[in-house]
Amino acid sequence: MSNRNMIIGQSGGPTAVINASLAGAIECAFSLKEIGTVYGMVNGIQGLLEDNVIDLNERFENNLSRLNRLSMTPAMYLGSCRYKLSDDESEYEKIFYALRKYDIGYFFYIGGNDSMDTVDKLSRYAIENNIDIKIVGIPKTIDNDLMGIDHSPGFGSAAKYIALAVRNVAYDTSIYSIKSVHIIEAMGRNAGWIAASSVLARDSKNVAPHLIYLPEVPFSVDRFISDVKEKLSEYNSVIVVVSEGLKDENGEYISARNSVDKFGHVMLSGTGNYLKNIVEAHIGCKVRALEPGILQRSAGHTISFTDMTEAQNLGRVAVHAAVDGKTGVFATLRRISDNPYSVEYDTEKVSVVANAEKTIPLEWITANKNDVTQEMVEYLKPLVRGAVQVPYRDGLPDYVGIAYLDMKKQKYTD
Repeated sequence: MSNRNMIIGQSGGPTAVINASLAGAIECAFSLKEIGTVYGMVNGIQGLLEDNVIDLNERFENNLSRLNRLSMTPAMYLGSCRYKLSDDESEYEKIFYALRKYDIGYFFYIGGNDSMDTVDKLSRYAIENNIDIKIVGIPKTIDNDLMGIDHSPGFGSAAKYIALAVRNVAYDTSIYSIKSVHIIEAMGRNAGWIAASSVLARDSKNVAPHLIYLPEVPFSVDRFISDVKEKLSEYNSVIVVVSEGLKDENGEYISARNSVDKFGHVMLSGTGNYLKNIVEAHIGCKVRALEPGILQRSAGHTISFTDMTEAQNLGRVAVHAAVDGKTGVFATLRRISDNPYSVEYDTEKVSVVANAEKTIPLEWITANKNDVTQEMVEYLKPLVRGAVQVPYRDGLPDYVGIAYLDMKKQKYTD
């Protein structure tokens, strides 16, 4: 297969470096004779079904400086969707009709668990129907819960953000002599990787976070109260980091609405506020609940250089894999060494990651269930290293513009 066109899309939640994977894939495609025009699906599979497709050669081929800026632009340049493929044969026929229309030989989807499920389904359909389109996934998620990969692009920058936030809060609150508790709620439904990353805020000058609670182990309110009281006996200011998905001894989320999203995920809200009320009722000191929320997903100003570089590389690995004839796989990396930090790149069957979930090894959580071990620290350290020299204009980061996604009639400008 030679000189066929390529199409790429993004799906699911944003990260600080998902556009770095996009940029890496585009840059690689421009360098390969096997690939003709590079197209982008606006709003993922949903956009493809609506024929909302743009020519990425027009936007980037003669402007490599813009492509470089794209790597440092958070969120999703092509927009996103949360579209779950049905079992309806006609839906697949529409998708592959659209791909034939643009003479697509290579299809790439950047996303997490549900997005890799889409890659899996499309690749199997193509094989079963003798359709010569190579379909490859590029992983991303701040949650770090993807199987088949040492760590997910996007996680390192989110880890850096939460560690920085905890350290800043610690400096803010420790200046007062009054007793206080600050509860910081990190994203993480069933996997506590982001909350665990707050341990990196500690150094020789700072002991916060004092307590870390993760969803991988049962949460006890009584033990929580005892833990906080014990820390308050030693410190005036106690900082607690919790995952949003904490569960009690019965496996029930301690803060769950009686509703689910269309993927069947329980919708969570207010774990920090719930625990704030617990502290007020049982301890009575000054207490605040802080929820970074979406701020931790797309913080372009705190991108980890390691994270951005690996995201770019995984985009390139995916493109090379497709051109080499692979399909139904995703680009992955495996850690060779912590110190010096080293990884190797490869591909893995996408069925390994589709609809699966990687949680923190229980041996990386302390026996008293309120902290993490040194093994976790060593795993995390390399992922937050390095700062990205984001270009600035008028004192603020000069990201590549995405206003065209929000205003249907607005002509693209940058």
